Amino acid sequence: MKNVKLTYVLAVLLTMLCALASCTQSGGYSESGGEAIAMRYSELLRLKDCQGYVSAEIINPWDTTKLLHRYILVEADGSMPESLPEGDVVRIPLQKSVVSTSVHCSLINELGAYRAIRGVCDADYLYLKALKDEIKAGNVADVGSSMEPDIEKLIDLSPDAVLMSPYESSGSYGKLGKLGIPLIECADYMEQTALGRAEWIRFFGLLYGQQAKADSIFSCVEKAYLSLRDSASAMKEHPTVLTEMKSGSTWYVAGGNSYVARLLKDAGADYIFKDEPSAGSVPYDPEMVFYRGQKADYWLVKYNQPTVMTKEQLAQQWTLNMQMDAYRNGRAFGVNLSRGTFYEETPFHPELLLRDLVSIFHPSANGARTMRYYQQIR
Repeated sequence: MKNVKLTYVLAVLLTMLCALASCTQSGGYSESGGEAIAMRYSELLRLKDCQGYVSAEIINPWDTTKLLHRYILVEADGSMPESLPEGDVVRIPLQKSVVSTSVHCSLINELGAYRAIRGVCDADYLYLKALKDEIKAGNVADVGSSMEPDIEKLIDLSPDAVLMSPYESSGSYGKLGKLGIPLIECADYMEQTALGRAEWIRFFGLLYGQQAKADSIFSCVEKAYLSLRDSASAMKEHPTVLTEMKSGSTWYVAGGNSYVARLLKDAGADYIFKDEPSAGSVPYDPEMVFYRGQKADYWLVKYNQPTVMTKEQLAQQWTLNMQMDAYRNGRAFGVNLSRGTFYEETPFHPELLLRDLVSIFHPSANGARTMRYYQQIR
């Protein structure tokens, strides 16, 4: 009899512990019901189709045991469901949103919903002509810096949501967080894989009433990316590669667990700093990078200037650059960020970047294909 009672007590305690763990994992609230919308690659986004609404949970990238935010997406022309879970209610599709980054503006435009953008941050950095024309015509407002948007302009606009890129200590966003406007924390940039970030297309499709189109776009991205990855992995040779260049007294390298490192691996390359455990960018002494990367087969750099970078300019940037094997062998390639849409396209179309990388590392497999972003530094 004592054993039966003991078993019963243990079962009750176990049930309580499981319930507590469930609450902790979901940031203090365990949502029941609904059907999960399967995510194949994203590690930070959870979607669930519930009765009368869609639950969108953003995992905290800096502490994955917690939620960064939960959004309750409710159709604008529908009635408000009862017994909603804890979270910010967002009426969809968005009709007059403020978007703080050019990459998300470009994605919204691709979804065919750019007219739902009524305000932008950092307008000087936009490349999208249609949106720049709307700003010039006064149909879209420039609300200032993404770090400190103009609160009065936001109040005048009365947007249905503000799309922001969160950072680790962003907190409650100060005055912006007190306006009562839903803040959509776009943590897609913290995903550690190319397809993981690209899959956020599906979330933006929900926000702007373009779910079917978003799913179709992602399906094409996924198919093209996996095909390129598989062809690159089948190659017998996997050349070594170094990235970036000296900036001041520092050389920032991508960590071995970063988005960049994984993209290089998918392109069939052997990244020089693959053993660096970080998932972000790591500052190194330039001479240490030179010591490790001097013999690299390829060298990829990004720069921002009015003209295409030449070998002479690269040598002037740091004299040791001339001693890089990739420099001497004509295997240094660069992206001019001032002359294209690299940052606007590649986050949600990583297959375009991967195609360039495969063409660089395995030229015989891709023939004379023209590259979209990179150019050989001559």
